Amino acid sequence: MTLWMPDNKQEEGIRLKPVIGITSTIVKLHEYSEGVYVHKDYHRSIEASGGLPIVLPLTSFETYKQLVELCDGILFTGGEDVDPANYGECPVAELGVTFAERDQIELEAIRYTLAADKPILAICRGMQVLNVARGGTLYQDLPSQYAPTLAHVQRGIPRNKDSHEVHLAANSYLERMFGRNRVRVNSLHHQAIRTIGSDLIVTANSPDGVVEGLEDPNLAFAIGVQWHPESLFEDDRWTKLLFEEFIAQSTKWAVAKSAPV
Repeated sequence: MTLWMPDNKQEEGIRLKPVIGITSTIVKLHEYSEGVYVHKDYHRSIEASGGLPIVLPLTSFETYKQLVELCDGILFTGGEDVDPANYGECPVAELGVTFAERDQIELEAIRYTLAADKPILAICRGMQVLNVARGGTLYQDLPSQYAPTLAHVQRGIPRNKDSHEVHLAANSYLERMFGRNRVRVNSLHHQAIRTIGSDLIVTANSPDGVVEGLEDPNLAFAIGVQWHPESLFEDDRWTKLLFEEFIAQSTKWAVAKSAPV
């Protein structure tokens, strides 16, 4: 689904605004208030980049599939830990909060979206879901299972500020898009990629070796990043490039979908 809107800068033309589905979770504020939640930075980044953000509520998968079909690109967001049962492991003591319903729906949704070659931007938990959906595994808890030398949960540093560097793989989508081989990022995770899922390649690492980026080079745009670019958006030009490219590829997908056969 796409929205056609007048472009005030080009009076003679119109522009295509792609619909971007944004995954969500459920939050309970108190006994009278419980419902859909997604951090405001996600939809603000999509809107500022030229997309039409639509928050996807957790529904039955059949309904969720129909919602995905309405969208021209899907942003898989951060949130709860991924339950290790999804990749055949028992939980460790340090595992955080999990949400089985969200896991089940998003794993199916990301497989469905990949099969359609619809643009995907997968952030933090989203990248982990992407990896698990392709048969990969996770470190359930970095400090106890990997012993990183960097603090991957930045404490005392706002989420809109960077805390460490990541190195981008040569000729990866990220490196080509940014035109450089390293960027500064924020860091808000204690789980991370362990074994890599099928058809995925590592496109970014932190200096201590933690996987910070994945992509499927066989698809037009299927990119995962471990950091939170949506919260760096206002001040970081590399983040702006990432969201602009996601919107551009979603627009391209929408145009191709609507073209006569």
